[in-house]
Amino acid sequence: MRLTLPGTSIRLKLFYAMLATAVAVILAMSVVARVSFTHDFLGYLNEQAQGRMEELMPRLEQSYREHGSWEFIKENPGIWYSLLRSTRPELDPDTPSSKFSPSGSDLTGAHLRFTLLDADRKYVIGFRDMQEDALPRPLMRDGTIIGWVALTPFESVITAIDQRFQHKQWLAHLLIGLVSILFTGFIAIKIANVLLSPLTRLAKATHRLAGGDYTTRVEVATQDEVGRLSADFNQLALTLERNEKMRRNFMADVSHELRTPLGILNGQLEAIEDGLLEPSMDTVKSLQSEVATLNKLVNDLYDLSLADVGALTYRKADIDIGSLLRTSLQSYEETYREHGLAVALDLPASAMLVHADAGRLQQLFKNILENTLRYTDSGGRLQIACRREHHHWLLQFDDSTPGTTAEALPRLFERFFRADASRNRANGGAGLGLAICQHIVEAHEGSISADASALGGLRLSIWLPASPA
Repeated sequence: MRLTLPGTSIRLKLFYAMLATAVAVILAMSVVARVSFTHDFLGYLNEQAQGRMEELMPRLEQSYREHGSWEFIKENPGIWYSLLRSTRPELDPDTPSSKFSPSGSDLTGAHLRFTLLDADRKYVIGFRDMQEDALPRPLMRDGTIIGWVALTPFESVITAIDQRFQHKQWLAHLLIGLVSILFTGFIAIKIANVLLSPLTRLAKATHRLAGGDYTTRVEVATQDEVGRLSADFNQLALTLERNEKMRRNFMADVSHELRTPLGILNGQLEAIEDGLLEPSMDTVKSLQSEVATLNKLVNDLYDLSLADVGALTYRKADIDIGSLLRTSLQSYEETYREHGLAVALDLPASAMLVHADAGRLQQLFKNILENTLRYTDSGGRLQIACRREHHHWLLQFDDSTPGTTAEALPRLFERFFRADASRNRANGGAGLGLAICQHIVEAHEGSISADASALGGLRLSIWLPASPA
């Protein structure tokens, strides 16, 4: 069962967790110490005493055989303590009992807890206050019980002083526990401040970011998990800021791209309506050209929106992209000739089989050919080379001047991006063609890149997986 603290801050949860841990550890140590003292230490003392009793019994039996009764030892503690020693004493009735003392090696106090009883279990000498839990052992002579020696357990003879000692020990444990709890609370507060301060800053920054302030950043002061989280937050904020800027630019570019042909259409229609422009075939063709520009822009935006949500449909089959490329070029031959552009095509002799959507690849090639048509100076050329590289077909499109700067190359596949004035919307492009090309290539598990061309213009390199067939 999980303990939850609704409405409690992380700082208090951390404090409660460390406090509960400290209390549990202190209680466990106290219980273990108590059990160890009762069962281990006292058990050790009792076992040592039982061992001394096993050594004592043969000496008592031997002394009884020599004297025939226990009278020799009654009221004579000197003899009793001598018998408690590990060596058999020389019994001297004239020796004062006060000169005899227990063996100094008996640190367990067992000599004080032995009691000698006769055969009828009547007291002879030794510990007078024998308890009921005493352990009696019979003393034998020729198979007959001649007496008993009993050992009172250590825990039964604990005096008031010993009990006060144990009480003081418990008080000491309690004091140590309270000090430990206070110290744990202090450490928990310090740790909470150290650990949660960056999280608090991160939470406040997240609140500002959720409110639309994408310029929010947090300081990365450490290299631990919190530091990496702060770095990821900054990266997220940067991405959101860039996306918001791209969104605004996108809306501005779309509105501008739509406004330009719509303005032309509106102006020409008003001129026709006012009688300033004759509705001739040239005027109709001009209107149709602007409508075609609008239609292409809308179609490109629609394709990009489908690609963004992964809904752009592909019907793939094994096709020869070399044949498809020739077909696409044939549809642009006349247009290229009118603009004074030469085209050179270098294809391998074998079929260039790929598993792809023929319609989408044709759209890809047309976008590239239109891009070259718009942004290549008259009298230039387009060179197309295709070859096999391992498991991919490489298609390279090199056009002549003008080229693009090295800084602009990585951004050519962004929507509405134009490198410079030589590649502007006056040529009729909306800056969406290469973005659509990138989506089509990636949907075929390929890649596309832009580099400077040896002809002075732009090189587009496309890698498409070759079909196993």
